[in-house]
Amino acid sequence: MMLSSHVKPQKIEQEISGRWKMKISSRALLVVATVTIVSFLLFHQKKVQIPNINMLQLCNCESPNTAPDWPQPMETDNEIEELFKKIDKQIPQVTIDDVEEATNAKESTAVIINPKAEYCVGEQLLVKVTAYDSTGTRKSYGGDYLRARIYSPATNSSASGSIMDKKDGTYLVTFTLFWEGSVHISVLLMHPSEAVSALWRGRNEGFANIKYTGNFTSATQYANSECGFDMDTNEEICRYVDKRDCEAFYCRKPRHYPCEALTHMNSVNRDHSYLTEVEQLLINRSNIGLEISKDLKPVTVKNCGQKRMDPTEKCGLGSYHQIPSGYFHYNVWNPLHCRMTQFTQNDKLQAFLKGKKLFLMGDSTVRQYVRHFAENLKIVDYFNHTEDEMQSWQKTLLAINLEKFIYIQWKKHTFPFVSKTFYSIKEDAYMARQIDQVGGGENTIIVLTLGQHFRPFPLRVFIRSAINVRKAVKRLFIRSPRTKVIIKEENARDMDIDMERFSDFHGYVQYLLLRDIFHGLDVGFVDVLDMTIAYACDVIHPPLEVLENIISLSFTQAS
Repeated sequence: MMLSSHVKPQKIEQEISGRWKMKISSRALLVVATVTIVSFLLFHQKKVQIPNINMLQLCNCESPNTAPDWPQPMETDNEIEELFKKIDKQIPQVTIDDVEEATNAKESTAVIINPKAEYCVGEQLLVKVTAYDSTGTRKSYGGDYLRARIYSPATNSSASGSIMDKKDGTYLVTFTLFWEGSVHISVLLMHPSEAVSALWRGRNEGFANIKYTGNFTSATQYANSECGFDMDTNEEICRYVDKRDCEAFYCRKPRHYPCEALTHMNSVNRDHSYLTEVEQLLINRSNIGLEISKDLKPVTVKNCGQKRMDPTEKCGLGSYHQIPSGYFHYNVWNPLHCRMTQFTQNDKLQAFLKGKKLFLMGDSTVRQYVRHFAENLKIVDYFNHTEDEMQSWQKTLLAINLEKFIYIQWKKHTFPFVSKTFYSIKEDAYMARQIDQVGGGENTIIVLTLGQHFRPFPLRVFIRSAINVRKAVKRLFIRSPRTKVIIKEENARDMDIDMERFSDFHGYVQYLLLRDIFHGLDVGFVDVLDMTIAYACDVIHPPLEVLENIISLSFTQAS
């Protein structure tokens, strides 16, 4: 076709250039489409279709097995070592070759050193405990883990005793007589000093006692892989690292799965022990919680005409007290230094919680709060999850009361979390990160607990997590200073569990550390260890009469 004479050469060049660009663009699109289809077919052939999940709000897989490339916070590391050494100095460093060399409850003695025909309410009862081994030889060093309480079944009264280790095989137990009546005395040998030494050494020797298994899932299949805090392998690993707080967890990377495909986790006790055969005998159930004071008779306590002076100041934030911090009387907890309000009636609880957000963070012992409100008292209703996935008791619980504007959430802390059944970790975050996500304010309450799931692991893991939580609480108070934070301290638990991994001795060490780590912060402390020892409720989840007092003290401090 002939061009019209009035068309300019420049315009002709532009039309030709445009046609070539259209051809090039079409070819480019064809190439891109071809590559996309081939990639899809190859990917589909492997049957793995995974969305990009930012698990735990952490940076994801760094494949090479190299040292961390993030800067270490030296001030945190130094504090961890300082706190660790502070505990280490208090632990006996002894080993034995024969179980008969260990402290023996049957041979040991308990004697009242200020005996009276009658005592008055408010007086002290002093008991001297002398430790002997199985051969009847008096011990020359201390470190035995003892538990002491007084109790009166007729009035459902009980209290813990204060224990002073003289470091020479003798102990002074001081009981304050808070009520009148016939008062029984109990001093238990939980662990001899030789078992304490072994438990301490074994706990901090490594991570081999618990085996974690991670579940990596796709749309069509799944793969299980070994996980943990320390992966000694040359295989490719997934590193789930919180670079800010230096908390980390690892998994062997399954073939054909990205690290983001990790969705569930479980753990079991490995067939492994850091203890010798003799040391394992010492923590056998038959040697746990044995009575030393079996020969002590009940003492009689009279009122003596004295008027009891109850504390008038309401329990608040910012302070904690040594054991005994209170006592039970008719199943009601009476703090020694402040006045507790009982939140046991529906109306009072609803009035307190009206318009508030309550965040419960930690393990199943603080999960008891929301279950009590929803299942026993029925003041809130669960907002149930309907996901078609593996679900179990570990799932996040949300309960609400629309009429009263009550919002309650329980969320587990993440690693280390111990459970035989697989649980979802897709929404998990370290507790410090959970606190960072809370807006806070006058009507926000956080109740947190750290402890039970940390017991099987080296103590430095617990210390680092607790320090990170403290930093998060400080950040919360900067942006929302009127937020209430309550620390539910660790409770005593069963005596027929695996003691190497879950002994109450481990919990007691963590109990002491939490008080050190959070000292000086405007937070509340609920001394559940004292309560559960006084009540002698040796179960992981305290019974209702104890739980109600735990909740009451928590809310009194938060009000």
